[in-house]
This record gives sequence, C-alpha cells and structure tokens, in this order.
Amino acid sequence: MNISVEIDARSGFCGGVIRAIEGAEKFLAEHPGEPLYSLGEIVHNEEELNRLSARGLKSISRLEEADATVLIRAHGEAPQTYQKAKRLGIPIKDFTCPVVLKLQESIRDAYSRVKTEGGAVVIFGRRGHAEILGLQGQTDGKAVVVESVEMMKEAVASGAVDVSRPIELFSQTTGSPSVYAAVQDYLGCVMSDRNLLKVHSTICSQVLSRHEQLSEFAFSHEVIIFVSGRQSSNGKVLFDLCRAVNSRSYLISSAEEVDPEWFRDGDRIGICGATSTPRWLLQEIASKILQLV
Repeated sequence: MNISVEIDARSGFCGGVIRAIEGAEKFLAEHPGEPLYSLGEIVHNEEELNRLSARGLKSISRLEEADATVLIRAHGEAPQTYQKAKRLGIPIKDFTCPVVLKLQESIRDAYSRVKTEGGAVVIFGRRGHAEILGLQGQTDGKAVVVESVEMMKEAVASGAVDVSRPIELFSQTTGSPSVYAAVQDYLGCVMSDRNLLKVHSTICSQVLSRHEQLSEFAFSHEVIIFVSGRQSSNGKVLFDLCRAVNSRSYLISSAEEVDPEWFRDGDRIGICGATSTPRWLLQEIASKILQLV
C-alpha cells in the first residue's frame, strides 16, 4: 500500500508539562532510592505515566498517602493543599505552570472585587478537572464552573449567577476558544448592564494557536490519528476539532490500537496529539503504521 505518514510538528507536550516532567526526572536522578509522589497524575497520558513510574514517580490522590516529597503538577493546586502539606510536614516541589499561576492570581483578585457586591466569578472549564479544582480553591470554592452555554443558562436561571450584579468570566487554560466565545456572547446578551461583565482572556496562547494550526493539519490529510490519554481534557477538545474538519479521524492512546482497516492506498496520514502527549509516542505510532501497511 502506498501511503505517507506525517507527524504534526506542533504536537507534543506544552511548556508547562515539559517543565513538570523534567523537574520530576531531575529530582529522581539526584535522589536515587528516594520516592517522589505526584499529587494526581503528572500528565494525562497512560504511556508516559508508565515510563515515569518505572523511574520511581508515584501518583497519589491525597497528601496523606505520601511519606516523602510531593510534586505539584502543572495543573496547580488550591491554597488549602499547601496549608495541609505544611501541617503534615510534607516537602513540596511546585511545578505549577506559570500560566496557571497567573490565572490563579487573577481569579483571587477578581473574587476579592466581586464578593462585596454580590457578584460572581464564573470559570469556563471541565468540572472536576485538576486545574479547575485549583482555580475554584482561589475563591474558597465559591466560583461557578460551567462547561457549556447550556450550563451557563442553567446557572443564570437558577440564580447561581445574578446577571444584575458584577460578573468576572475566566476560562480554564486549555478550554475551547469557540465555546468560551459562545459563553461570553450569551452573558453579554443577558446582563442587565453590559458594563458589569468583565471577560478575561485566559486560554493559553499555545492552545489558541494550536486550534487554528490543527484545523489546517487535519484538513490537509486523508486520515488523522489523534493520540491522547483518555482523561485528557485538552485531548478531547482537540480531537473533536479534528473530527469536525476530517471525518476519518481516530482517537487512540497507544500503538496497539492502530487498525490497518482505517487506511487506503494513496492516503496521507497525519499523526497529532494533545498537549499531554509525548513526542516519543507519536513517533512510535508512526513507525507502527508503516509496519502494518
């Protein structure tokens, strides 16, 4: 079968994930035999987690599970996490993404402004996502989280968000630009005074540029193989974008999931992934495809 395979040059770890993983690897190399615990998965990619686990990184869900240094991943944490670590005497290695740190600070400042006026901080993002939990923590859990325009409408209808009071709107750093824009438009239409709405541009610039570039990449290939961990929020958003442009888009998390039935003679196959997908995995999948066909 005559095919071509191209790996998207822009796919792979974002800067924040690279910083956290390199920090973990450096710590483990400098402290042989000493455990390092990641509070939550350092990256939403099963293959990369297995690689780091072999080097000694252990994922935990609660600080109480640690008996040595704990790594704070790029997603960030709520202030309460740091307070608890201090009480428990647990050392922290903080690798929160600088973009997320700036967003946390902005949300704290916004909450201090609106709470005295009965207003609300609204965050667009996936409920329960690690980054969102850290962002909500900046408001003592009072921020309203919405995943869609429909959820925004429900929050307004229920009174959880009062459109006659000040509202400051933020997005998770990896949120969908198009859906965030739709949430903004809806609020702008229903606010009693448009001046009471303050919209913050908080989607990571790497994510914003990826959307336009990835649309072009998906359009220019007959088949798209999108590689992402099943728990990656960014992966879901980007895969949906690819599939909207190219119906022959397939989501996989490892080379073993590649199906030769997806390919036809003459196909140009594009391989791309989420900001949590390692470059080595994209290369491994490209090699597997070439072997199969």
